[in-house]
Amino acid sequence: MEQYLTATILGVAFGAAARGLMLRSDYRQFPAFPHGFVTHLSLGFIAAVLGALAIPALWEKEFTAVTFLSLAATQFRDIREVERKTLTNLDKSNLVPRGPDYIEGIARVFEARNYLVMLIALVTSGISYLIAPWAGILAGLVMLAFSMSLMGGKVLSDIAIVRPGKIHFKGPNVFVDEIHFMNLAREEVRRMIMERGLGVIIEPKDDDARATLANNGQRMAIAHDAAIQLGIYKDVDTAEFTPLLRRNLDSGRIGLLIVPQEPDMDSLVEAVKRVPILESARSRPLQSRPGRKAAD
Repeated sequence: MEQYLTATILGVAFGAAARGLMLRSDYRQFPAFPHGFVTHLSLGFIAAVLGALAIPALWEKEFTAVTFLSLAATQFRDIREVERKTLTNLDKSNLVPRGPDYIEGIARVFEARNYLVMLIALVTSGISYLIAPWAGILAGLVMLAFSMSLMGGKVLSDIAIVRPGKIHFKGPNVFVDEIHFMNLAREEVRRMIMERGLGVIIEPKDDDARATLANNGQRMAIAHDAAIQLGIYKDVDTAEFTPLLRRNLDSGRIGLLIVPQEPDMDSLVEAVKRVPILESARSRPLQSRPGRKAAD
């Protein structure tokens, strides 16, 4: 009984610690503090308890543990749906929306992290119960390090070169370098863009990156993150100041035109470099034979 209790406590402790370490609120402000934290920490604790009880229960031939695990998997799948609906509703009030691809990626992360917590608790308690508590602690530390390594996904600077671009007009048409954005008839709007606007060019490093940047969801994510971090010189009735991204169809380069609240080019370039690569936007044409042949 003491061995069972020790293994369970270690599993719950490492699982809950992992969820706490993976839970953070950054410039995107999701989950919100404190209510969002309470919700996700509570679910993480439940996942840790279920994972910690699994191996000792199965070893003692308490097969109802499998039922609890399958029930938990169903509940965590529902979390993804809840997060998707919540973020979709919130996105309607954003001046620069995240877009459905960004929202889907966030919802997947919250679902997956509960499974990861369950796995950490399961491995920690299982090794502690079957071998020794010190072995369980060592396994828990290794799993914690593994979970933290999963926190950092690819960002835009991994697949593209981000550099400042020059805003200029040809008549009423606005360009960033050679990329045409739109026709602006109003003189005051053109003057404001020249005074406060910033342009960025995103150059894909290869054909895989070019295909990823062509995804509209990825471009919406770039506009949203840039607007959130630098602010946006825009209100609900000034659609002409909405951040825009356009693509050079020949080279695959992407241009960003934004009128930020804080017109700091270095900060804008850094913000764009740190935009996450969305799972739904990732494309790898170079992994196929026709894709490699077309690139040659």
